[in-house]
Amino acid sequence: MGSRLTGYLFCALAMIGVGSTVVASKLIAHGLPPFAATALRFAIAFPLFLLAMKLTGETWPRVSRREAWLLVLQSGSGSVGYTVLLLSGMRLTSATDAGVIAGTLPAVAALVAIVALRERPGALTLGAVALATAGVIVCTAHSGEASAHGAAGAPAPMLLGDAFVLLAVVCEALFILLNKRLKTPVSPLQMSTAMSGIGLALSLVPALLERPWTLHYDGLAVAGVVYYALVPTVGGFLLWFAGAARIAGAQASALTAFVPVSAAAFAAAVLHEAIGVAQWWAIACVLGAVLLIACDGARSTPRKAKPTQAARVRIG
Repeated sequence: MGSRLTGYLFCALAMIGVGSTVVASKLIAHGLPPFAATALRFAIAFPLFLLAMKLTGETWPRVSRREAWLLVLQSGSGSVGYTVLLLSGMRLTSATDAGVIAGTLPAVAALVAIVALRERPGALTLGAVALATAGVIVCTAHSGEASAHGAAGAPAPMLLGDAFVLLAVVCEALFILLNKRLKTPVSPLQMSTAMSGIGLALSLVPALLERPWTLHYDGLAVAGVVYYALVPTVGGFLLWFAGAARIAGAQASALTAFVPVSAAAFAAAVLHEAIGVAQWWAIACVLGAVLLIACDGARSTPRKAKPTQAARVRIG
């Protein structure tokens, strides 16, 4: 029982950290270009993961050429793509809306599996996808109304921002899908280190094209990147994987419900964003979707299934 409670605590703390990334991304987005911020994030996190591997005695896994390309695609989608799109979206939308959309990850991942892998979902999964879709629609409708208060004939920037965040979630869902294609066992620490190292390599050239040395650096934005690298990336990954090893996959997935709630709380406390009725309804829809996914996972998972499968569900 103690180990299970520890697992709940670790996973909950990890998801609260994920919720805080939307606020950190809001601070970063207005002070640094997206690829430069992404490269800086991984430049900080990667050496720390290497140090952790050295201290634990872990070595690089031996993978085939096909799996090496899968790892590159995983990092390109789940590490670089997610971060760049999230930062791009945070220039235009609110942290509360972004947190709600990020919380749809389990349902979006299920939808991607249905479309890409031709999986046959159960009624609960279909209900979760429908609820998550409703939450996104409520968010975008709220964003459209907010944008309508701008200049006549102007584009709807918040809608575009929501679209960027949704694409970021799709990238993360692709990460989960690609991870299922790996045949060689890769430990959580090895995966985190590989994703950070490859992410740094993939984002470095685009970051140089942004000519970051010519920019006037915003101290708050740099602090946001450091926080993103240390707390949600290094600390969050380690907490999530350590917690997921102690509990079942469905239970770990259910704890992703902390993402939209913590994002809304951080947005209100740090950015002083007002949370409207529409956003509360959107949060309720997403929480309902997460609950249905968790219930479906609990029904379909054998009693002695390996709890470490839960490590496949993570954000950022």
